[in-house]
This record gives sequence, structure tokens and C-alpha cells, in this order.
Amino acid sequence: MPAQNANAPLAHFIVDEEFRYEHDPCELKLGDMLDAEPEPETIEGLPASDALTPADRYLELFEHVQSSRLFPDSKTFPDCAPKLDPLTILINYRRARRVSGFNLKVFVEAHFHMPRPDGDLYVSDPSLTLKEHIDTLWPVLTRTPEDHYTYSSLLALPQPYIVPGGRFTETYYWDSYFTMLGLVDSGREDLLRNMADNFAWLLENYGHIPNGNRTYYLSRSQPPVFALMVELFEEDGVRGARRYLDHLLKEYAYWMDGSDALADNQAYRHAVRMPDGALLNRYWDDRDTPRDESWLEDIETARQSGRPPSEVYRDLRAGAASGWDYSSRWLRDSDRLASIRTTQFIPIDLNAFLFKLETTIANIAGLKDDTVIRQRFLSKAADRKAAINRYLWDEVNGLYRDYDWRRQRPAAFSAASVVPLFVMLASHEQAQRLTENLRLRLLTPGGILATEIDSGEQWDKPNGWAPLQWMAIQGLKNYAEDGLADEIAHNWLATVNRVYCQSNKLIEKYHIACTTPREGGGGEYPLQDGFGWTNGVTRRLISLYGEPGV
Repeated sequence: MPAQNANAPLAHFIVDEEFRYEHDPCELKLGDMLDAEPEPETIEGLPASDALTPADRYLELFEHVQSSRLFPDSKTFPDCAPKLDPLTILINYRRARRVSGFNLKVFVEAHFHMPRPDGDLYVSDPSLTLKEHIDTLWPVLTRTPEDHYTYSSLLALPQPYIVPGGRFTETYYWDSYFTMLGLVDSGREDLLRNMADNFAWLLENYGHIPNGNRTYYLSRSQPPVFALMVELFEEDGVRGARRYLDHLLKEYAYWMDGSDALADNQAYRHAVRMPDGALLNRYWDDRDTPRDESWLEDIETARQSGRPPSEVYRDLRAGAASGWDYSSRWLRDSDRLASIRTTQFIPIDLNAFLFKLETTIANIAGLKDDTVIRQRFLSKAADRKAAINRYLWDEVNGLYRDYDWRRQRPAAFSAASVVPLFVMLASHEQAQRLTENLRLRLLTPGGILATEIDSGEQWDKPNGWAPLQWMAIQGLKNYAEDGLADEIAHNWLATVNRVYCQSNKLIEKYHIACTTPREGGGGEYPLQDGFGWTNGVTRRLISLYGEPGV
């Protein structure tokens, strides 16, 4: 089968070549599945030019800018908006660079609008309480459809939306669910309705919800939490759940694309057929090139790996799709990012979220008296639950783990194991046993850790993250494990409040593996403040537990 065009805007059929360099009985044989290479497919309803990333548009100019480290942050240039038609800019560049004394910085500044970090003019008021501070941040983090340049990488949305803050000047899929929790408690039902409309619109126009509303995020999604959003909309009276059945079915089709044609031990895009024929899922990105927003970093990581670069790029991108970018969960060697193998792992959180999607579809179909869809998805949910218990539940140790399907053995234990509790997939016995492991292995004075491994990656020890705290708290309460749930909640609120009192800001992650929690670190970029999901989770917890120190 000929090689896939890596520069195509999107390709529907992508060859999974992760086993090409390591012969194994579970090696994919796409010839059994496809007779001929299909034509690359653009996103339905969207002109191909609108799906182009900055790397696609600017070619060697993009590479020149990124490789020269013109900007300290690799995300800066992909977020620049052109002042002219991109083709004109590229032609101008090809002419100008041949002239003696060519200055790349001057050229870029003359042809592009520089992005401005969100909230760079905002100054927090130290007299405000934590709750008041969060309520004043929503307008600072709100973006409107008017904030859009032609040919920008930013995808215009029909309604206003919340961005995380800092370098993240677009809305993000799974971040937004946790942000929405706080919007409800801040009385911002208007923004909740707007974001509901935006995510439904994305599903209608792209067939999935991208990682974020940038062209360079179109080739992947993030943890599928739209079903959780629908529940939140329903609880707050934003929309009737029945309205979203078609959207949920679209999302499910995206995650299960190609699964019906898989033989045992085969994978295609997000779907994996396990050795016993069960279907589970993995994280995936339809491209196998360096990420636009981390172009030079990805090239350097691939260079250190000793593997074909396209395979490393795919795994880095899939790691970004997981939301855990990056974590020892995805690494062969916990201290070496170049050992990343995201696409070979069956993640517990992803499959628990898909169980939630299946049960939500079944429930809404029941409300609409569609017994065919209801029964089909109840059966799918039951099958997935059984497969999760076979492959992702560690009966000996009483906890959920990811699963290395290529090596056919259990993989990492992490705070992702709380998601089965959050979506009520676990039995009461499983919940009790997992509770003890969370208490003994991940609980700290600041909340729960992402993992037990200190790798230097940001989704590992010593960091704690707001979404993991929320899912742990609510998941434990689902099984009447209120003692640990309340302890995590109080610890986390104290952590966020302590840093707020010191710096008058909320941040994306916290160092909690110490007696006195502080700002977190690690990862590809400096610590960001703002910060959408910390604001949302903290605001909801304040409503439930009261303001810390008050």
C-alpha cells in the first residue's frame, strides 16, 4: 500500500504502522481490510483550504521560523494571523530571502499579526476572595466570534466561549466541561448555553469535536466528554437532552470508525479489536507529522528515539489527544519522552468515557422511544464494561490500569483510574478496593497526584490537576466513599487558596507532593495562569464545601 500523504489536510484512512519496526503476532495487516488506498478526505462541509494548518500553508517559511526559534514558544507562530493572503506571503518570502541582508524577524512582523496572551492587561484585585476572583475572571477569559482574522489558524465559532488563559487563546474540548461546572455556580448560564451551541456546531460541521478550535487541532479530538456536558446542560435547564442524540451518535461514529472491519489483534484509528474479539479504544491523531504548536520539540524528540520519525510524531500527537500531554502513562521509559508509545496503550479513562457515551445514547434514545438504538447501545455498553473488567481491572491489586495491547500486559496505574467511578462503571466492591489504593498511593496534603512516578513530565508526580480532583471527588461520592472524597476536596481547596493568597492567581497545575503545596512545573511550556478548569472546579467546590479560610 503506498505511503499516506502526510501533508494532506486530513486523511480518512491512515495506515497504523507502529508495528512495522517490531515484528509481532499482533501486527496490523491493512491489506486484509482495504483493497486500495482511498483518496484523502477533507472535513465534510468545509473547503479544503480552511482545514490547512500553518505548516501546510507556509511550508518552508513555517519551518524556517520554527527551526530558528524566532519565538520562545513554538505555539506563537501557528497562532499568528496573516496580514495578507497566505500564498502572497509565501511568494514574498521566497523572493525576499534571496536578497542579501534578509531579516526573518522583520519579515514575519511585517506580514503577521502577533498573538496577544489572554489577560495580559488584567490585574487581579488582592482584596477579592477566591470566589469573587473567579467570578471576575470569566469576562477576561471570554472570546467572541468577532475576534477572528481571515486565514488565521483560529476556527471561528458561532457563539462566545471561554479559553483557559495564558498561551491557550482558543477553547479546548475536555477543559471546557470542567470550566462549565464553575459557570453554572457563577450564574453564567448565558455562557453555558453558548458553549453548548458551539460544541454541537463543531459536531455538525466536523463530525467530531477537535482538541481545540484551531486548524492544527482538527486531526484529533480529546477525551470524549460531550455526554457529560449534555448531562450538565440538562441539569441546568439549558437544553433538553433529546436534542443532542444525533450529536452524540456522530461523536460515537468518530471514535468507532473502521471498527466493524477489524479482525482480532488489529487496530484502526481509535478502535482496537482485542485478542478475544472485544472492542476497546485508544487515543489517536490522523496526522503523523510534527505538531504545528510544538514543531521543533517534536523533531528533537523523534531524533532521540531511534524510531521512524512518523511513528514518534503519531504517538506524540496521540498523547496530546489524551489531554495527558505528557505522562509516564505513555512512555516505555518513564524518564524519556522519546520512548513514547501512546497508540499501543488501551487507556482506562478513554474507555470509561466511551462507556458513558454509550449509556447516555441509550438513555436518550429511551426518552425518544427509540427502542432499537436503546437496546443496541445498552448492549455496546455491557460489552465494553465486560472488556474493561477483563483487560483494565487488576483483580490482584484491586485497581484499574491502562493496558499495553501490543505487549498484552497491564500498564500504568494513575489517577485516570477514578473515571470508572465518575461514570459509575465500577461495582461497589471495585470502588471500595480502588478507594484504598487512591488513599495509600495518590493522596497528598494537596489533593491526589496524577501518577506515582516523578518523570519530569507535567502529568506525573508531583503535580495535581483540577479535573482529576473533581472526578475523584464525585466518583467516590457515587459509591458513598464520602470520607476520602471530602478529604480530597478540602485538601485541593486549601492548595488553590494558598497559592491564590500568595500570588493572586489561579494556575493550571499544582505541586502537591509536599507538606506545603505550591505552583506546579514540568512539561513543554512554562506554567500558565488563568486558568479555565481550575476556576471551574474550584468555583463548584466552593459552592459545595464553602470558601477555604472563611
